[in-house]
Amino acid sequence: MSTESGTATSSESTSSSINLTSVRAIARKDFQDAVRSWMFWGLSVFFFVLLVAVTGTISYFGEDIAAEGATTEVLVLFVSQITRLVIPLIALILGWKAIAGERETGSIKILLSLPHSRKDVLLGKLIGRSAVLSLSLVVGFVLAAVIVAVLLGGFDVVDYFSLLLMAIIYGIAYTSIAVSLSSLTRSTTVAGAAMFGIFILFYVVWNAIQSVFQLLMNRGTIEGVSYTAEGMGPDGTTEQFTFERLPDWALFIDMIDPGNAFQNTITFLGSFGGEDMGTTYPSEWFANGVPFYLENWFSFVILLCWIVVPIAIALYRFDRVDL
Repeated sequence: MSTESGTATSSESTSSSINLTSVRAIARKDFQDAVRSWMFWGLSVFFFVLLVAVTGTISYFGEDIAAEGATTEVLVLFVSQITRLVIPLIALILGWKAIAGERETGSIKILLSLPHSRKDVLLGKLIGRSAVLSLSLVVGFVLAAVIVAVLLGGFDVVDYFSLLLMAIIYGIAYTSIAVSLSSLTRSTTVAGAAMFGIFILFYVVWNAIQSVFQLLMNRGTIEGVSYTAEGMGPDGTTEQFTFERLPDWALFIDMIDPGNAFQNTITFLGSFGGEDMGTTYPSEWFANGVPFYLENWFSFVILLCWIVVPIAIALYRFDRVDL
């Protein structure tokens, strides 16, 4: 009996281990399916057209901007605002049926009858669908680069490719969230509802959180932080005034929104300021300097956490669900 028990335990351990060859095979099949269905090429064309359209609009209507040499900044600003909304939608749709669709049709059991563990399937799906989104961004951006340079009369390569790099990481983060949620549901209907809930969370609820915190601070429920700043007095002279802001933990909650983290990292990598992007806090708010977790560079860590944490939870949970 002890031999049987040991064999069963060994078999279960093997079945739940990660085999990189299996992961690669599943990821390759997922990507090839996207190419055959023209999804990859459709996304590539979409990102190409988006960049060219925004650039054309800037070059046509923004003569003053072009004269000031700030065209790349404006391009990055506009495109980042659009991709902040569009990339999550694409990633959530890509990940919607990744696992839930396989479970609903029963094909997951056929897939697992091959030498693939559940972890292999989950990681392969994540890598395959991330590759579809990431490579379509690369193709769209690279093909558009020549036209963008012609229309703008040249552009800042660092700013342009900083946007591309962070768009890829941002897309992988949302793909990780989508595939992870898909693995936790049996039905594509429930998975679709979960994707819609995530979108509402970050584009409606999260944006309202700071307003709620501000209201609670004004009512005394949350203790604010006092700071001094210069302002114009009644007689027209510069005076010091005392104001109150939200505490650091409340500001950090705003920072961990993936969209804010995406734009913060662009401003950190790029050569321009970020007053119109992401979450930028005035230096006078912090008497002892800005805490490290509220600085733009820390948004890299936040985005990486949005990639790693959801898939880590899914890897643990998916091994234990009844298929």
